Amino acid sequence: MSLNYQTPGEAARPLRQDSEKADVLEIYPGASTAPRVKPRPRRRLIGSESGMATAEYAIATLAAVGFAGLLVFILRSDEVRGFLLNLIRTALALP
Repeated sequence: MSLNYQTPGEAARPLRQDSEKADVLEIYPGASTAPRVKPRPRRRLIGSESGMATAEYAIATLAAVGFAGLLVFILRSDEVRGFLLNLIRTALALP
């Protein structure tokens, strides 16, 4: 990767020298002159939507608890317990 910038018909010159500032090279030419993107103003929630985030968190928490209960039920069965113990024994027995 070269640190020199060369325009047609001009000899290569270093980007930075001790006594002068470096030239600025744009990754996207013309981006500095493009109009800036204005951030959208925040929309206030209407009264019926004000508790939606809390309700969504509650539903996601209930789903996670239900899934965790299902996993506990499955992992307590003898077949799965034997499979996991066999898997751990073979993994520890490898040289």
